[in-house]
Amino acid sequence: MHAHFFSHRFHPHSHDTYSFAVTEVGAQRFRCRGALRTSGAGMAMVFSPDDPHDGEAAAELGYKYRIVHIGPDVVGGVLADVAGGADGGAALPLFDQPVVSDPLLCRALLRLHTALVGGAGPLVRDERLTAAVGAMVRRGATGPLHARELPDGSGAQARAARRARALLEEAHAQEAYAAEIPAARLAEAAGCSRFALYRAFRAVYGMAPSDFQRQLRLRRARGLLVAGSSAAEAAAQAGFADQSHFHRWFVRCFGVTPGTFQRAAGPGARGAPRP
Repeated sequence: MHAHFFSHRFHPHSHDTYSFAVTEVGAQRFRCRGALRTSGAGMAMVFSPDDPHDGEAAAELGYKYRIVHIGPDVVGGVLADVAGGADGGAALPLFDQPVVSDPLLCRALLRLHTALVGGAGPLVRDERLTAAVGAMVRRGATGPLHARELPDGSGAQARAARRARALLEEAHAQEAYAAEIPAARLAEAAGCSRFALYRAFRAVYGMAPSDFQRQLRLRRARGLLVAGSSAAEAAAQAGFADQSHFHRWFVRCFGVTPGTFQRAAGPGARGAPRP
């Protein structure tokens, strides 16, 4: 995505991908990993998978940025290739500093982004992908992804939150997107009170269980849009109350309308994945 935002405020959300961005103009502030961060012009933003964050303008002129979302499997494949095709490759990287000031890194990301959106051939795209991922790992990674630290009190809290998340993801895996899971059922699965679960889930995942459930629905709907479903069909199949409800939350979390997203990434888009 290449966008210039002025008044838009992102609702707290996360991605199931690595997300690398470069701020070109202005500044953006966001809360991530327990602190308020600011990315100004010439700085990079780096999110590991499932890093919760929000976002809004931190300057009067808003902020203009380019962002790419790269699946963990793609990153793992690039790192395995860099390692000489070793079985399993290198461990997936963890980035615990969401804002990085590094001109060389920003240049690599900008070259990748312009290749992806500018119609460059597959050889150029692959080369720039390898260069950008390699630069990110060399200059920004702090350890393996599995070493991600959980907040204080993470023993019982993390276990409760993981059990509740597993129940939500089980419904997702079974494509029961419209299923409403009461707080009492989540708390029973987590082995604690509803209030304790709410606190634990927010502490571990940075959002309420209802936000996480909505996020799973948004990801499903996004995949349906890429595959060619209409916005109305995607809303219904992903469990949203109606198309208006779906539209509102899609914009709040992704910054674009479902229609704009589909035109850019759907079946008719150049180089888009096919269903």
